[in-house]
Amino acid sequence: MKAVVYQGNGRIGLEERPRPALRDPRDAIVQVTLTTICTSDLHIQHGAVPRAVPGVILGHEFVGRVAEVGEAVRTGKPGDRVAVNVETFCGECFFCRRGFVNNCTDHQGGWALGCRIDGGQAEYARIPFADHGLTRIPDTVTDEQALFNGDLLSTGYWAAKIGEIQPGDTVAVIGAGPTGLCAMLCARLYRPAQIVAIEVDGFRRELARERGLADVVLDPGRDRLEEALRERTDGRGADVVLEAAGGPDTFQTAWKIARPNGTVVVVAMYEEAQVLPLPEMYGKNLVFKTGGVDGCFCREIMGLTEKGKLDASFLITHRCRLDQILEAYRVFEGKEDHVIKYAVTV
Repeated sequence: MKAVVYQGNGRIGLEERPRPALRDPRDAIVQVTLTTICTSDLHIQHGAVPRAVPGVILGHEFVGRVAEVGEAVRTGKPGDRVAVNVETFCGECFFCRRGFVNNCTDHQGGWALGCRIDGGQAEYARIPFADHGLTRIPDTVTDEQALFNGDLLSTGYWAAKIGEIQPGDTVAVIGAGPTGLCAMLCARLYRPAQIVAIEVDGFRRELARERGLADVVLDPGRDRLEEALRERTDGRGADVVLEAAGGPDTFQTAWKIARPNGTVVVVAMYEEAQVLPLPEMYGKNLVFKTGGVDGCFCREIMGLTEKGKLDASFLITHRCRLDQILEAYRVFEGKEDHVIKYAVTV
């Protein structure tokens, strides 16, 4: 089968690989129908994810049909259309039982797909713990609507959930890339008074506004962010800040625009260490929540998609076939042609 492989030292390539086989009774084999490229794939390509294994097949955001299941799999059967969870998790360890599936202690647990074990930028993929890692796609939901269920929408949903957004809150989202846009989409479920999008790219700012994801859009190169947030909140600042950009100064922006006793949720993946200037922020009494998504709400998200309450298919701006994916990587990394996300047909 054709597969996109992380070759190490900043290189990826489209290679021929053997079709995967079941290794455990809890495994499933999924025939991939649609996949995509994530910014995390770029981080792997350029060596910013130390756990990534050279030679691994990339891809952790994809949908397909179940081709084969192990004898212990109970919730899926061959022929089912499924979305794949970004994380694999046993469901039994200390962390899984508490919903912290990103920290699953199994050697295949957490974010493994496309990082430490072969992922879904390929014709077939093996999914460990298939009962937890696969979400059936209803007949009324298209592959494109389901494509982001297991990662981007899960990340946005998780960020909004742990932000503890209350009706009437002001939510500031830093970054209107794919993750930020999904965070806005999911934050809207909590009925905040206003969502403020902070983004340097004009196309992405307008996308957030036109889609009704943001009530206010701010340009950090033009607008005075702290002042602008205070003006819109009777001098307080944002109740909740979702940091989804991961830029050189976005962490500092996040805590500065938050109101005293507010919550800052960091969902961005940084390539460099960030400074926590405790003397400067003393007295703001902020709550910080950080880390990778706990992708254990995929069935809830699919249910909301089926009801028309969550639909992230608008993120797809470009489409290609698997044999064209290396050019898609180039366009995606360069942010050319106003690309947001690719839908890659396999």
